[in-house]
Formats: sequence, C-alpha cells, structure tokens
Amino acid sequence: MKKISALSLFIVFINFTAMAKEIKSEIVINAPPEKVWAVLTDFGKYPEWNPFITSLKGEVEVGNKIEIRIEPPEGTGMAFKPKVLEKTENKKIRWLGSLLFKGLFDGEHCFELIDNGDGRTTFVQSEKFRGILVWAFGTKKTKNGFEAMNLKLKELAESA
Repeated sequence: MKKISALSLFIVFINFTAMAKEIKSEIVINAPPEKVWAVLTDFGKYPEWNPFITSLKGEVEVGNKIEIRIEPPEGTGMAFKPKVLEKTENKKIRWLGSLLFKGLFDGEHCFELIDNGDGRTTFVQSEKFRGILVWAFGTKKTKNGFEAMNLKLKELAESA
C-alpha cells in the first residue's frame, strides 16, 4: 500500500477548489434596455412579480453588501448577502456571494442587457459557481428559476 504524500493531498485539494460550474439563460425582450432596466432594478417590487429572486434589499452599488432571497422552483429557498462587484446603468449588475466563507461555495451572479439596436434587448442571466462544494451542487432548479424570472421580466418590460 502506497503512502499518500502531502503533495498528492495538495493536488487533490487544488482540483476540488478549481471546480466550477456555470449556468446561463437568455431571452430577447421586445423593449429597449432602458425599459428592461427600469423593471429589473425596481427591487422593491420583486416580491410582487419575481418567481426566483423574491427579495432584494439594500443599495445596489459597487462595494455594497445586499440581502437576497431566492426561491428556486421545486427547490429550497435560501438567503444570502453578496457583495456588488459591478453596476453599469442599462447594461449590467454583477455580485459575488459565498457560503460561510470564500472558497467553500461561491456564486458570481450577473444580469446583462445587450442592446440589439432595433428596440429589442437580449437579457442574459448567468452564474459562475466555484469552490470545494461545487461538485455537490445541481444546477437544474436554479436554471429553471432563471428561466422563470426571465420570462416574467420580458412580460413586464414589454407591457410597460
């Protein structure tokens, strides 16, 4: 029987921490980015319409921590406090959240609005997951939540 060296354990640890998953959902909305942005950033109304992110509290500005509650379809809800990494009006919001501590299970969430130049907007919602526990995380329910939110955002922006 071979001895397990410290180097072997380190390599296994690096492989686990390098694990990553990404999910993405996009939809074309028949409205300009400014209309989509207005609906997307009216966070106080999320409990009324958003089937996935049911609550978003705090000032969404770079460097701030915000409070979010998600309710994935057929999944368990959870609350977390990510840090806002980027906010560009009518274009993008990005934040990073961690479970317990950075490196265990981190999620970098992004909303991106792409101006199609014809009065329509492509809305892209994505999340990159990294950390030791990523291997244990199934993405199907979260992706379903993205898609449900995207459809509702489209409906509201097109009727505004």
